[in-house]
Amino acid sequence: MDVLSPFPSGDPAISALNILSVLMMYGPFYLANTGAMLFGKWIPEKLGFSSITIDGGRNWKDGFRLLGDGKTWNGLLGGAVFSGLLTMFAHHLWLGGLSPDARPFVDPTLLSGPDDWFWVGGEWGAAFTMGFTLGLACMIGDTTGSFIKRRRGLKREGDESSKAPLLDTVPFAIAIFVAAFALFDGQIITHDEVQSEIIALLVLTPIIHRLSNQLGYRLGLKSVPF
Repeated sequence: MDVLSPFPSGDPAISALNILSVLMMYGPFYLANTGAMLFGKWIPEKLGFSSITIDGGRNWKDGFRLLGDGKTWNGLLGGAVFSGLLTMFAHHLWLGGLSPDARPFVDPTLLSGPDDWFWVGGEWGAAFTMGFTLGLACMIGDTTGSFIKRRRGLKREGDESSKAPLLDTVPFAIAIFVAAFALFDGQIITHDEVQSEIIALLVLTPIIHRLSNQLGYRLGLKSVPF
């Protein structure tokens, strides 16, 4: 096992596999948005209780809502918790896969240890803390994008999209990557050999987000396919 080269470079097929590996590692953090949908909309509707909007119904000085009804405390914290649980699940499934042959199933907490700040409650606590932290970053980035959209007068109306695919995706992706490099330096998710793949994933994020939203719509988890 070549510990120093878990992501070897090579032909386009190898590069594509590395991009997929990065997507799988960051998948639990990206899916915080799915957790936000579950905890902010689907579960409250099924159980018959109201979500708590972050902006409390207040408008900004431009006359538009600060964030809108779609941004709730339920979704913000639920998305982060969901991400933490998914990271624990990924750790359970892919523990020990550092060699190139393990790709694309690489444990995002693979290089963590007792000396890391997020090693709270052992390996499982570390997995949850990493997922929760980066899931929360995802939700903060998503909320920031929503704030910017509102300032530009862009919002979803019924089945009509806000027509702002970059603001729907890029802010949360950037927030995840910034938080990852700021708080999890030296971990497998910020490995030197996958930094170009991270840039590629950032570029591909709007496409991935669109496809996942369409899937959620077809499965009945979303009311609109965007």
